[in-house]
Formats: sequence, C-alpha cells, structure tokens
Amino acid sequence: MTIPILALLLLGAHMLRQGDFGLTASCAVLVVLLFSRQSWVRPVTIVSLLVAGYVWAEATVELISFRQAFDLPWKRLAYIMAGVILLNVAALGLMLTRWARRWFDRGEERASARAAIFILTCVSLALARSQVSFPILLLDRYLTGWGWFEIFALSYYAQWIGSMMLLPKGHRRVRPRIWGLFSALFFLQLGLGLIGMDAMLMTGALHLPVPALIVAGPIFRGGGFFMLILFSVTVLLVGPAWCSHLCYIGAWDDCMSRLGPRPAPGRTLGRLSLLGRGTTLALAVTTALALRVAGFPAITAVLFAAGFGLVGVGVMVFVSRKRGMMAHCTAFCPMGLVANIMSRISPWRIRVGEDCTRCGACYTQCRYNALDESRVAAGSPALSCTLCGDCVSVCAHKQISYTFPGLSSDNARTVFIVLVVSLHALFLGVARI
Repeated sequence: MTIPILALLLLGAHMLRQGDFGLTASCAVLVVLLFSRQSWVRPVTIVSLLVAGYVWAEATVELISFRQAFDLPWKRLAYIMAGVILLNVAALGLMLTRWARRWFDRGEERASARAAIFILTCVSLALARSQVSFPILLLDRYLTGWGWFEIFALSYYAQWIGSMMLLPKGHRRVRPRIWGLFSALFFLQLGLGLIGMDAMLMTGALHLPVPALIVAGPIFRGGGFFMLILFSVTVLLVGPAWCSHLCYIGAWDDCMSRLGPRPAPGRTLGRLSLLGRGTTLALAVTTALALRVAGFPAITAVLFAAGFGLVGVGVMVFVSRKRGMMAHCTAFCPMGLVANIMSRISPWRIRVGEDCTRCGACYTQCRYNALDESRVAAGSPALSCTLCGDCVSVCAHKQISYTFPGLSSDNARTVFIVLVVSLHALFLGVARI
C-alpha cells in the first residue's frame, strides 16, 4: 500500500499548498480508509487517482509555462513532475491488480453500489459547488477552503446509508429516519438563519417552505423557476420518490401517520387522491394568478400561502395521525399529484407478480393508500404510489419489486437506491432556504 498512500499524500500536500484544506483532509482520510479493507474503497481510490492524474498534468503545464514565460530554467521541474505523474500511474496500476482486489476483501457484496453512491454524491456536490457564484456549502461559509471536506463527509455518509438501504428491511427501517433527519436539518437551518445566523440561509431571500409554492410561486412572481426545475428533474430521475424520500414537509406527514394505527386501504382517501389534490392544485394556481393580475403585494401572497400551509399541517395532525395514513400527501398536497402524474413519463415502476399469494401484508405497510386487493390483482399500485418501497421490503414471497426497462428486479432496486440516496445526500448538503 506504500505507493498508493504516497500518491494520495502527495496530492493532499499539493492541495494544501493551494490552500484547499478540505481536499487535503479528504486525502488523509482516504489514506486511513485504505486500511479498512472495505471493497467499496478501491473504486473510490481508483477514481481519485484518475482525477489526481489530471491535476498533476494541469499543474505541470501551468508551472512549465510560467517558468518559460519568465525565461527561467524548467527542465528540472519537468523531470520532477514526470516523476510525480509516474508515481501516480504506478499507484493506479497497483489498485487495478488482483492483489488489490484480494486486499479489499470486506463487504464485497454491495461494494459496487456503495462506491457508486459515494462517487455520484461527490460529483453532484462538486458540480453544485463549482456552478454557484456564492459559497453554497456551510463549511465554505464558516471555514474557508473546507468545502471539499464537507463533500467527502456527505459522500461517506451517503454510502453508509446506502449500505443499509440496499437491504430490503434496511430500506423500510432507514428511509423514514433519514427523511426526518433531512427535514429537521432543513428547518433547523431556517430557524438559525431567522434568529440572526445569516450564513445558514442560502441567499437571504426568504420564501415560505410550502410545497404548493413550487408551482404557485413562479406564477405569482413571473419568474424564479429553480425549485420547479429541481422538482421536475428529480421526478424524471427517481419518479415520485421526491414525495417519499426528499420532500421536507412530507416527512412531517410520515411522522404523524406513524403515530396512528396500522394503515388500512380507504376508499374515501382513494377518491380524494385525484379529486382532492386536483382541487388544491387548481386553487393554488388560480389564486397565484389572480393575485398577480390584480397587483396584490407580496405580503398578501405570503398570507395566502401561510394559510394553505397551516391547513395542510392540520390535515396531518387530525387526519393522518388518526388514520395511520399519509392523508396530506395523498389527498391534499398539489405537488404530490403533480409528481404522481409526471412520474408516468418516468421509467420507474413498482409491479406485483402473478404469483402473489394475496396475503395482504403490503396493505398494512403502504401509507400512501396505493395498495388494496384490487390493485394487487391488477399488478400495480394506485396513482398515489411514491415508490417508497415499504411494500417491496415486507413481501415475504418477493412478488413486489421495482422495475426499470432492461434491468432485473434486483438490479433495478439497486440502481434506484443508488440514485435516491445520492439525491438525499445532495439535498442534505445544499437544500437551504
């Protein structure tokens, strides 16, 4: 392991010279992880060394060009940099050998998926950080130059969460917990920002955290489509899983429903899935448009939105808690309906196999009122399904599964978990008002 360790430490030293303390610390932690012998660490290290090769090549060109521009000696520098690049190539070659595969022999079963989660989270956060004109990550705001360490930490957290959620029972157990964690941190940052910690806020331009404003806000303002675009892209990537994994308000409804009895399919909620949410969607859009056309001030729109949000909270407290079913998300939230309808163009589906025994275990797990005897017989959940996966996890006969064109059910579920966990970590890092 000496050569890979030296290559990573040398990269860390180069980053330290440039003042990127976070990347230096990340390289040091990656060196420590080499000794964990976890299989997912090897592909992460390979990708890191590939990136390091690009960094060294770029640094070589810049340093030699600088010396040539000022007519300074540069050949010795070229030899030194060539040696550094060769060391990096040797480290990369060693990580690709059978010996390295034998060394990283722990947790092989889910190693590829965990590495994919780590890398995807890291790349997503790095792109977000590089494309925004202001420091989007909290560590960059409080400790200059440490943003990369937050990216590394969130990527490590994501693969750890993924290692548990890749197991069906782990998905059902962990999903509500990390969903609640995301919501708690989201609103904690908002609260701290409102009491004076301005760095906790994204831009300082506050808006109410009411999901209906994702569509109603741009209509009233005549602009500001960021949240709508983010919502749409997320639905395209993971279907309606926005509503069961990523919505900061949906976690409240989930919490309230878990305080109630076991879920049971209900016809009333079923009818309201389209009618109720269709009504609130039409109400949100027409109200926003009417307020804009009439020229009402923004404070009036805020009051309307606050009232709408409070009604939604009331639905959670008095209906979801009583029924053990997520009434807010399935019968009131307009964005839930938008997500369900938009998900028709997403390739992700949940399907019930023909050999289903009709044991009914899934009925008592689905809090979105998407499964009953008729839907199981039809082979697919109702429109209100959000791909939460609780039915997949509880099916003892493995007759309920995620599907994606061209993938087996196991691979489809793995890819889905990779995407949704990576998005969770991404949102955890950048989702602030």
